[in-house]
Parts: sequence; structure tokens; C-alpha cells
Amino acid sequence: MNKRSLLSILLASVMSIGLMTGCGASKSDTGSGEGNKKYVIACDAKFAPFSFEDSGKYKGIDVELLDAISKEENFEYELKPMDFNGIIPGLTANQLDGAIAAITITDERKQTLDFSDGYFVSGLSIVTNNDNTSINGVNDLNGKSVSIKKGTAGAKFAEDNESKYGLNLSYFEDSPSMFQAVENGNTDFLMEDYPVIAYKIKVDNGAKLKIVGDKLDAVNYGFAVKKGENQDLLKKFNEGLKKLKESGKYDQIVGQYIGK
Repeated sequence: MNKRSLLSILLASVMSIGLMTGCGASKSDTGSGEGNKKYVIACDAKFAPFSFEDSGKYKGIDVELLDAISKEENFEYELKPMDFNGIIPGLTANQLDGAIAAITITDERKQTLDFSDGYFVSGLSIVTNNDNTSINGVNDLNGKSVSIKKGTAGAKFAEDNESKYGLNLSYFEDSPSMFQAVENGNTDFLMEDYPVIAYKIKVDNGAKLKIVGDKLDAVNYGFAVKKGENQDLLKKFNEGLKKLKESGKYDQIVGQYIGK
């Protein structure tokens, strides 16, 4: 064998080893892809002060908490604003990885969803038109008509007490439509989460609404994923939330909208 032939064989061997090494490195670098996953996370499209559109961008307590937590825990996400009524079905159908939409943690929802630690404690308020003098609290609801948003804690309270108070239920897809029904006198009152209606009345000088009586049914809001799925995302949310509370960033975000 001449020197030229020997050199050719050696070069071929080196190239072959290099290709094998390169393939192995490529597989190792790529891994399973989980580290680079971009989560699709829903928020309620119209639920101030938790999530709402302002000048073409979404803002609010939910939106800002999610953004801060993602930065703390180093994950990417795509925010998907949508009607609240479609969020839980979207989770269970694997169309969404998670949701932060002021979702009340309940035993019924735990059958199909896994929740984070509670990130906000809320309660229900009875809200009437400013001119209404017949309703001053829960004991004045007999025979009255109520506006409620589908799938919410307010809707559940009204449904559970429909027979007790002889309520006439009117359902709405979003909060603004529900507010308008009471302002226009089409229904007697509405049931809404306290922080939502408090923010509405605070920022909207034209709102013809008032809160009456005491808050009802204290509840926790939680970040949600489909039961048994995306546990890594749930863990990141809980760890990030804890860090925000310890640093004071949580209070800063919430305080922008409804105070401490």
C-alpha cells in the first residue's frame, strides 16, 4: 500500500469518528426539548383588574403576576386571552397548558384540574344600581332578578340559592355586559368578585353601581392545569409565587390595582 492510499484511509477514519461524535453531541444538546417549551396560558379577556386590554396590550394582576413568575422561573409562554367560559374546557381538551384567570379553587374543579397554591383571596359582592334602595344585603334578595357570568363563583352562588330566594337568573358571557344589565335596570343586582367590582367602581366615574352588604363566601384563586398534566409548570408557578411574596413584588403588583 503506497503512502497516498494509507493517508486516504486515515483521513476517512478521522472523518467517520468526527461524524459519529457530532451526531452524539447534537442529540445531547437537543435533549427532550422540555427546557425550551413555550407554554400556552389562558387569561380571561375581560376581567379587570385581573386581566384586560388597554391600548392594545393586556394588563392586570393575573397578567403581571404571570410575567413576573415566568422571569423568576425562566420559562416562556404565549398568553391567550379568551372568554372565561371556554378556559376550563380548553384545559381539559389539552388546548391549553395552563390558565391564570381568577379561577376559584373548588372541590368540583379539582376533579378535572390541578391548582397552584392560592394566589389571591377574594369574596363575592352583591351589587345594585345606584338608585336601588330595596336591596341592602343578602336578606333582601327574595324574588329579585340577578345578572351572573357563566362558570363563575357568582353564578354558582346564585344557582345554589335560586330556590331559597326565588331568584330569576340572567346569564352573560362577560363582565361588561353583566354590569350594563344592572346599570340599565334590566336586572335588580349582580354577583361579582369583590376586587373586580371594587376596581370597576374606582376607575369608572360613570359607573352607576354600588356594593351593598357584606362580602360572601371567601374564596382562593389558583393557577390551573389539566389534572395530572404540566406538573412542571405548576411547580414553577408555586415557586415563583413564593419568591414574589418574599421580595415584596407581589404586594407591589396587587397594590397597583386594588391596594393591599
